[in-house]
Amino acid sequence: MSAADLVRRGAHDVLWMDNGLVRLGLAPALGGRLLSLRASGPGGYGPELLWRNDALLTDELAPRDGHQPRPHSGALGDWVNYGGEKTWPAPQGWDGPGQWAGPPDPVLDSGRYTATVEDPGAGGCGAVTMTSGDDPRTGLRLTRRYELDRSAASYRLQLTATNTADSTVRWSLWNVTQLAGGGSGGTFVAGPAEVSPLLAGTGFPEWESVDGGVWIPHQDVVGKLGFPTASGILTHTGPDATLTQRFTVDDGACYPDRGARVEVWLEHPLPRPLAELGDLDPPARIVECEVLGPLTTLEPGASTSLTIDCDITVEDR
Repeated sequence: MSAADLVRRGAHDVLWMDNGLVRLGLAPALGGRLLSLRASGPGGYGPELLWRNDALLTDELAPRDGHQPRPHSGALGDWVNYGGEKTWPAPQGWDGPGQWAGPPDPVLDSGRYTATVEDPGAGGCGAVTMTSGDDPRTGLRLTRRYELDRSAASYRLQLTATNTADSTVRWSLWNVTQLAGGGSGGTFVAGPAEVSPLLAGTGFPEWESVDGGVWIPHQDVVGKLGFPTASGILTHTGPDATLTQRFTVDDGACYPDRGARVEVWLEHPLPRPLAELGDLDPPARIVECEVLGPLTTLEPGASTSLTIDCDITVEDR
């Protein structure tokens, strides 16, 4: 089995990884994103798990007629949100050089990543690594490596941020997965029920304490919660499947955004853009499941890493 099949779709290449149980669609030129994630069921591959902007990309991840992908910058209202899963540096902000003023961002968010395909070893499924350019704003180069499990609907995502500047920088890895909101379902964050209200566009999401953690149901609100005592399990349940992300937390480390190890952001379409959030104009009902690594001081040439193991469970029908 090859590690990935390369298919040219219009203006950019698409890499498809498939082990017969789960299929991943990667777009290196679109900020190194994972833009399709589907698990197999009784009748073949099931519905898309990720939210993807259908106005911009087809199911084959090709640009829609009239859309020309290119690096871009500006305010939040200018962001070309393809959806899917991507990696950014945290903390986010616009107050100084110690904050990442994106999205949009012409290198780490919308820049072209290079891709390397690793052939599978004995009994393996290979891997794909996508690497950003060197970002002068943050001093970082980001690497995103996907490795499929050979015999399960699972994959491992290994993230690395390397300081390519000639001075010390301090950042956290921040992995953002966009999934469809609306209807039944929601997000579970394992760990003690300590919740930090972080950002209210129209309000803070409602949540409830449940056995072993916190449950945030789908709801029409634009806002974000942080979880400083998250224990390393983040699960989103949709109508067709459940995506669980597992990662290691460092109890002795400092995390951004009031110590958040996990963040959950919800949004929904509004009658007008939110001026107080840079004219953010949500395109759909979206849930962002966000995993953060510790804030790390990096000397020139040094790196920090974060590993996330992802499992998909298809709902019985």
